Amino acid sequence: MDLTVLFYAGIIIATGLLFGKLAKYLHLPNVTGYLVGGVLIGPSVLGLISKLALPGLELISTIALGFIAFSIGNELKIVYFKKVGTKPIVIAVLEATLAVVFVFGALLIYFAITNTMDNEHVRFALVLASIAAATAPAATLMVIRQYKAKGKLTETLMSVVAIDDSVAVILFGIGIAIANAINPALEHSSVFMQVLQPIFEILISLGIGGLFGVILVFGCKWFTGRGNRISLVVATILLTIYLGDLLDGSSILACMALGAVFTNFSKKQEEINRLIYFTTPWIYIMFFVLSGVELDLKILTSVGLVGVIYVIFRLVGKIFGASLGGRLTHSGKNVSKYLGFALIPQAGVAIGLSLVATQVLPGELGYQVRAVVLAATVIFELSGPIVTKHVLKKAGDIIIIH
Repeated sequence: MDLTVLFYAGIIIATGLLFGKLAKYLHLPNVTGYLVGGVLIGPSVLGLISKLALPGLELISTIALGFIAFSIGNELKIVYFKKVGTKPIVIAVLEATLAVVFVFGALLIYFAITNTMDNEHVRFALVLASIAAATAPAATLMVIRQYKAKGKLTETLMSVVAIDDSVAVILFGIGIAIANAINPALEHSSVFMQVLQPIFEILISLGIGGLFGVILVFGCKWFTGRGNRISLVVATILLTIYLGDLLDGSSILACMALGAVFTNFSKKQEEINRLIYFTTPWIYIMFFVLSGVELDLKILTSVGLVGVIYVIFRLVGKIFGASLGGRLTHSGKNVSKYLGFALIPQAGVAIGLSLVATQVLPGELGYQVRAVVLAATVIFELSGPIVTKHVLKKAGDIIIIH
């Protein structure tokens, strides 16, 4: 029996604990420490964990994302949406859409200036820009939990982040459909059907999550012991992840739906969530340290001006879109002023979409999309938690007592 994976797991958790503590001394979010620690022990620096070991550790990240998505789903309370109406939806649609529009427009201008505007580069701009909509919820959730952030900005942020993935998948589906439609080399299927594909993915995911949410609600009535209930939560999350992947849905959206059904229809949700809060830190530590291990610093030097454009205009689009959405929905000064800055992190979903991009675009252009997204992930994941903490503090949602 090869127990090497246990060695790696021990190294990963120890690294997370050490660098989380160092981050706290430097007044940085713990998640930043986890990511930096991961970069240092990963292939980019010390090489304590090699690239060959990463496939065997992917399961940990998948499970952690399931728990993170479940926790975010728990924030989607019907009572809250009755109070605020469609405000988070409007904001999520605007911040995601404008991120895509800004990146796409900037790339077209760049290709026009460099005299490289042709069909392939227009398709490249469409596909890359479509990925700009995605926001990673994991780092945001960890910062909110660590500092026990509470307030209007935090509530809106959690709702927008939860909705964002659905909007991002739809926008990416539209971008891919248009890119395929203008590809002269393809026999075109209906653009309408291509646009419907991501909607089907979302519906499948919501269906799976809803089904297991109902099972969890009734299961918590049947099982009365705390140990049995937490075991049931783990079982439903694992099965939701598995079926979401098996049926070509999104396991993240499915687990969010699971959490949303549970929080709205179970009287035991607060008790269960407290149990999860105290039993999952080691999974989260491993997830973020592994995220750092996977960040390839060398790729930063290979993306050129296109990568710079993507990073800058995604930020501008997110900030402007969130600000516009906040003003249009009268969500308050703090939401309009700060929300966009808390939507910086980008990781799992964007990386997954970049893999699809390599199948849509020919050879080098497809791999350039992947390189740009991976490089942006390094920047956004390392800077995002710090910026999120700062804006939540500025908004008064985090009160730090020295």
